[in-house]
Amino acid sequence: MDFSGVEGREHRGDLPEPRLDSHIALSVVILLADGARPDTLDAALDTGSLPALAQLRAEGGGALHTVTSCFPSVTGPAYAPFLMGRYPGPIGLPGLRWFDRAREVCSFPDYTRSYVGYQMGAIDRDIAADAPTIFELCATSLGALNVIGRGLPRRNRIGSITPRSAMRAARTHFTGNVAGWLTIDHEVADQVVRRVADERPEIVFAALTGVDKVSHARGQSSPMIMDALRIVDETAARIRADAERAGRWEEMSLWVVSDHGHSRVTKHEDLVRVVEADGYRTVSHPWVLRVGSEVAVMVSGNAMAHLYVELPSRKRRADALNGRYAKLFNTILSLPSVDLALVPRSTTVDVHSDTRGIASTWRERDRYHYRRETGDPLGIGHDLHGVTSDEAYDATIGTDYPDGIVQIVHLALSPRSGEIILSAARDWDFRARYEPIPHVSSHGALHREHMLVPLLLNRPSRRRPRRTVDVMPSALAALGKAIPPGLDGESFV
Repeated sequence: MDFSGVEGREHRGDLPEPRLDSHIALSVVILLADGARPDTLDAALDTGSLPALAQLRAEGGGALHTVTSCFPSVTGPAYAPFLMGRYPGPIGLPGLRWFDRAREVCSFPDYTRSYVGYQMGAIDRDIAADAPTIFELCATSLGALNVIGRGLPRRNRIGSITPRSAMRAARTHFTGNVAGWLTIDHEVADQVVRRVADERPEIVFAALTGVDKVSHARGQSSPMIMDALRIVDETAARIRADAERAGRWEEMSLWVVSDHGHSRVTKHEDLVRVVEADGYRTVSHPWVLRVGSEVAVMVSGNAMAHLYVELPSRKRRADALNGRYAKLFNTILSLPSVDLALVPRSTTVDVHSDTRGIASTWRERDRYHYRRETGDPLGIGHDLHGVTSDEAYDATIGTDYPDGIVQIVHLALSPRSGEIILSAARDWDFRARYEPIPHVSSHGALHREHMLVPLLLNRPSRRRPRRTVDVMPSALAALGKAIPPGLDGESFV
C-alpha cells in the first residue's frame, strides 16, 4: 500500500447500444465501504449525518438496495464479484487462505496460500486467466486498495504495496491503532478524488476499509463506524462536486457498495487444536512449515474455514470422509462453534447441521436442487427441484442463509475447496490465536449479517439488483460496453 503517494449465469437481454457522442466521457465510480451492513448504512442515512449518500439514495429511486455477497463473505474473494462478475470459488479463490492440493500455483514445501500479508500479490496470478477483470475490459481505470488488480497499470493502483507502506500497515494493524486506518482512508480518498477529476478514468474501484477495521476491533455498533462512513460520504460528495463543475455528472454512475457484513463474536474456537486433539498433524497459518501434515486448516474472515484431508493426494476424493476421517468430521460437526458443515461429493454437496439434520444440494446446467434428507439445515421449509438461480434466491432470501443454495454449490464444488467447509455459529469464529487484536466482530459465514450488503445507486435501476456479481456487468452496460459471456451476474442497468 503505497501511502507515500498513497496506494454462472449468462447475461440475458440485449447488449446496450454503444454511445456515439465520443466527446462525452462515460464513467463508473464504485466506492466500496468494506464491511458495512445495509442496516447500519440505512440507519446512518436516516440521521442526516451522510448528506451526500442520502442524496444518492433519493436520486436512485429513494431506496437503498440490499443484495447478497458471495461465500466466503470475506475481503479478497468477495471483491471478485465486483471486479469480475464471477463467484470466487470457481475462478480459483476459495478463501482468504487455502491449500493447493493440485500443486498448481503454490510452492514447496507447504503448498498453502494466504492473502493476508506478502502473498496478497499472488492473487492476480491465482485467478483464472480466462475470466477477465473489468480493468482488462476498460481503456482507462483506477483502483484503490482493490486487492484484485489484473489489467490495472501499476501507476493507477492507489495503495499498492511498497516496503514503506507495508511497514506502516503492519504497525497500524499490530498495535491496534484503529484511528490509524481512518487516516489511511482519508489519504486514499484524497488521491482518488484528485485523480478522478484530473484523469477521468472509465472505471474506478476504490475500497475504503475503515468500517471493517473498526468493526473487527470495536464492533459495528461503535460510534467510530460513523467516522468511517463519513469518509465515504465526503469522498462521494467531492467526486460529485468535481463532476458537476466539469459538466460530467450526468454521464457518471456513482455507486456505493460493500463486500460483506459483520456480526458479534464473543467466543473463538481454536480449530487447529481441535483437529490436533483428534490425533492429526496440521498445517495452518502462520505456521505452515510442518513435516508430515495430514490436515490443512484454512480459516477466512474468521467465520468460515476449509479443511483439507489426505494432503499427499493431488485430487480431492469424494469419499475421503468415509474412512479414518469420519470420526474427525463428527467431532467437528458437534462443536458449538460450527453451524453448517458442507461436504462436497462428486456432483452434489451434503449440507450438515448437528441439530437440524442433513440435506443435499446440486446444480444441473443452470438449474438448482435442494433435497431434505434427514432435516432442513438451511431452513427453507421445502425441497426445490430444478429452479433457476433467481428462484433459488427468492426461496432463500428470507432465511438465515440468503442465496445459500447458489453460494454453497458454487464454492463447495470448486476444485480448490476442502473436503470439509465450515460456516461458524453465531457469536463464534474459528481463530483463537495469532490475531494481534482480539476480534469482537467477524464475517465470512453464510449468516444474513455477513451475506447481506448495501448497494446505493445515483440513478434508478432498470431491474432489481440481487447479488454483488450483478455490479460488474452493470458497470460495463453503463459504459456502453459489451458484456462477456460466462458471467455469474446480470446487469441491472
